[in-house]
Amino acid sequence: MLPADDLPAVLRYLATGAGLDPAALPDLPEDAEHADTGPDLAEIRGQERAKRALEVAAAGGHGIFFRGPPGSGKTMLARRLPGLLPALDFPEALEVTRVHGAAGRLPAGQAMLRDRPFRAPHHAASRAGLLGGGAPPRPGEVSLAHRGVLFLDELPEFDRGTLESLRQVLEERRVVVARAGGSFVFPADFQLIAAANPCPCGYRLSQQRDCRCTDAAVARYRQRLSGPLLDRIDLHLGVPAVAWRELLDVRPPGEPSGAVRARVVAARERQQARGAPLGVRTNAELPDAALDAMVDASAESRALLGRAVEKLRLSARGARRLLRVARTIADLEGEARVEAPIMAEALGYRRDEVDA
Repeated sequence: MLPADDLPAVLRYLATGAGLDPAALPDLPEDAEHADTGPDLAEIRGQERAKRALEVAAAGGHGIFFRGPPGSGKTMLARRLPGLLPALDFPEALEVTRVHGAAGRLPAGQAMLRDRPFRAPHHAASRAGLLGGGAPPRPGEVSLAHRGVLFLDELPEFDRGTLESLRQVLEERRVVVARAGGSFVFPADFQLIAAANPCPCGYRLSQQRDCRCTDAAVARYRQRLSGPLLDRIDLHLGVPAVAWRELLDVRPPGEPSGAVRARVVAARERQQARGAPLGVRTNAELPDAALDAMVDASAESRALLGRAVEKLRLSARGARRLLRVARTIADLEGEARVEAPIMAEALGYRRDEVDA
């Protein structure tokens, strides 16, 4: 960062390349009151497995796909992910502020955004609204979610072509908008949470209501989401409806978001220390070439993964994503190696159906 006292100093630097000295980036302190103003994980009754999956996703920067009937808590879970993430540091806050400023969405009187964004566009959003574009080109929802969370509810209802374009965004973590006058590049490094019903009516395999969908209708509904797109989402989890008696449970609530966030921060510190030579900060960013060295999976855990790949018919990309998830679980547990129990938990997050 090159600070300047006034505009003439900037112009001199642009003309001569001299006159401005680099300055250390300041810290952006996190105060507890500011960090815990969002919805709390402790407010969710039941769904212990889904809450654990959220913790894993937060710790490793992974995307997550929830499939479950209406009212099972998918949206409530998604809205609590930002509260599990580490606070924005100064460079991240600057990036987020620049994107929202370019989109004309900075709140009045607020010079810098300090909260991680949470964007939840409707499934009827246009391609330009989701990915960016227009005249003049402006950042879309994927860029407004930069350094935060993008929640796509009712995922099969989004335009199929737009979802297929999202594949490249998930890989490159940026959006390129091409126009006759040139190309515009917007950052789009976000965590994706997607949610869907298990069938068109929403109640397939539900124990509370009967599903009225035919097998053919369910197949057509699921075919709206391509395999390559789903392959790019690390965790897949069924979210069953919570029984009414569990919602009325008077036992103390579960862990608050702050307690979970402390474990997430510790796990991310391990990842940053390990990935510093590669310039990566989370396990989700680990390049394929570095997986063997970085994951450090035991022979037993690799054998378990191999059997699962054959049984579940996972692609090579899906298997590599499982390795990244397993590394994250090990980081949460403070383990240097990925042993078989950790790999087994990671494999459990490839389920995409509600429990019967």
